[in-house]
Parts: sequence; C-alpha cells; structure tokens
Amino acid sequence: MFEVPVDFSFKRLESVADALTVEPNGSVRPLKRNKEGKIRSKALRFNNNHITDVSGLINTVMALLCEAPRLAWLDLSFNEISHISPVLTELKELRVLYLHSNNVCKLSEVDKLSVLPLLHTITLHGNGMENERGYRGYVIAVLPHLKTMDFSAVTRQERVMADIWHKANRRGNAARQGPGNC
Repeated sequence: MFEVPVDFSFKRLESVADALTVEPNGSVRPLKRNKEGKIRSKALRFNNNHITDVSGLINTVMALLCEAPRLAWLDLSFNEISHISPVLTELKELRVLYLHSNNVCKLSEVDKLSVLPLLHTITLHGNGMENERGYRGYVIAVLPHLKTMDFSAVTRQERVMADIWHKANRRGNAARQGPGNC
C-alpha cells in the first residue's frame, strides 16, 4: 500500500532536515526513483534518532518524495520530541503515525491531530502523557477515525465509552492543559 518505506532510522539525525545529507538505509526491495531522483514512496521512517522537533518536515518530504503531499505513513518513534508540531497537521493524507517513546507530556497535544481525517493508526505509548488519567479514552475521543492505538485495536465499546467520558470532561479540564506528567 505505501511502497517501500524510506528508512532513515538509526542515522543519529538531530532534525528531519538532516535526512537530506545522508542516504536512506538499504532494503530488501530497492527504492524506486523518478527522473529527478525523488523517491516513489508514501512512507518515511525517522525512528531511533535524536530528533527534538519536526520543523522542516514538509520541506524535507518535498525534497525526498515525488508524491510528497500523499505521505501516508510516518514513523517518528524513539526520538526526543516533546510537542506534537502543527506541521503534522499539514499531512492531510497521513494514515499511520508512530510517535511512541518520545517526550510528549501533555495529553492535550493530541488535539492538534484531530484535523487529520484519514489518520487511523497512532502510537503514543512511552510518552509521559501515557500516565495521564483517561489516556486511551481521551485519544480515542479526540481522534474519532482511529482503528488502532498503541498497536491495539480500538473496540466499538471503547469508542462509545471514550465519547461519553470526553463529553463529560471537556469543560476546562486543568489536567489536560497543565504541565503533564514529565
């Protein structure tokens, strides 16, 4: 579905823009490129690096991929990201987002992703927000199209309970807007 992922994992990258200075990891299946040298893929791996924020992501994606606006799968796991950047909301075709094992503390950071209509899979475990009361229900309520969260299927009952819980706690919940558990 997403072709061969362009893999920049374990490259010691400090920013996503650093990917423009190194070659992606090899794969069993070779990457396909167009005449301009851009890669034919809708999937990027930036996992296991030292990335602290994703500013420059759009420019990096545009430079690397021939169908940049159609990026559908993004792995930013095992980095040092502390905030969910609004730049992710520009990826309107994003379906899968791995953000596990980062430093995101505030559960309210997830709210930014609610504008992604096709996002159906997300991982957030291993972040400080995971310790917030109602973590899973909150994320499911905020991201209504989720089918999988933290590598576990979202059930119909979870969706109903999350919706009820979210409606009951929506008004000024200081725990969601506060400093988080980091």
